Amino acid sequence: MSTTRPAFTPQFMREDGDAAPWTVLRPDGQLEEGARPTLDDAQLREACELMLFSRAFDEKGFSLQRQGRFGTFSPVRGQEASVVGAAVALDPQRDWVVPQYRELPALLRQGLPLEQFMLTFLGDPRGGLAPEGVNVLPIQIGLAAQLPQAVGLAWGLARQGRDAVVLVFCGDGASSEGDFHEACNLAGTLGAPVVFLLQNNGWAISTPRSRQSAAVTLAARAPGYGIPGSLVDGNDLLAVHEVVSDAVGRARAGDGPSLVETLTYRLGDHNTADDARRYQPADELESWAPRDPIARVLAHLRSRDLWDDEHDAAVRARIGRRIDEAVRTVEGVEPPGVDHLFAHVGEELSPRLARQRADLIASVETR
Repeated sequence: MSTTRPAFTPQFMREDGDAAPWTVLRPDGQLEEGARPTLDDAQLREACELMLFSRAFDEKGFSLQRQGRFGTFSPVRGQEASVVGAAVALDPQRDWVVPQYRELPALLRQGLPLEQFMLTFLGDPRGGLAPEGVNVLPIQIGLAAQLPQAVGLAWGLARQGRDAVVLVFCGDGASSEGDFHEACNLAGTLGAPVVFLLQNNGWAISTPRSRQSAAVTLAARAPGYGIPGSLVDGNDLLAVHEVVSDAVGRARAGDGPSLVETLTYRLGDHNTADDARRYQPADELESWAPRDPIARVLAHLRSRDLWDDEHDAAVRARIGRRIDEAVRTVEGVEPPGVDHLFAHVGEELSPRLARQRADLIASVETR
């Protein structure tokens, strides 16, 4: 039997009409027959550490929120392969990430300090200001509002002659918004160098995917915008990386945008204000648990003697220290003053806003 595997080509369903997500790494950690990873050993270990970091921060963030020390945030749990696999296909020095609200590891890989990310969830407006040279836009809570912004950013970079690609994240819920269709249509019309990474985690908060669209897959919408659509196993780090790398390569070569749908599952609440037990069927959650993306990568690394118990303990300890350090740092930051309400509104404040700022500061100082 031949072990030569066909190269990935953009696809969104089999000829018989059934969904056929691209897979490289099986749930047991073994490669599909003939598959060749597009990440080398060092890159794979680095990606795994980033996934573990994300999972550890989810646990810390949940604990801090329950203690009243952190705001409402959305954990990445269960979707780490989708986020990290896509992020490591980029060059942080020239490419951009436009997040929604569940992409912490992608932001970290782009160079955003963890402390900067955490400030946002402490209600500090300075959290949305990325350091110079860090190519990310602020977290977007408004559903799908980041998508037209990403297209505009990609178009602008192309018009400037910049060799840059924009990766924008959204969920299946966002794909039901008008902004999604308008952004995909505009990107296709302009040929903008943007990759739409649609994380289909099965639920738009409490609305199941089945009640959002009758399409066989969400990636199947892509031809209507004149762009390629791809369906990939979102719990397979290697598959996501391969597919997104292909899409990034197309965009960088001037061949326009792509839509990549990652089939994954949210292993828990939508955010720390949600209780998924009220609507997620227990048997559905149990069926996805064995497909945990981190367990899959660790099984693969261990099978190749690239990861052992000693290394695992050292990595987790280092992650824990880094997160604890960030918590201490942000909790020691001087809270923002009322003047921060007017910062970054424009290059210069209008006379009316300047008067409002002066009046507000004066009223606070006289209390």
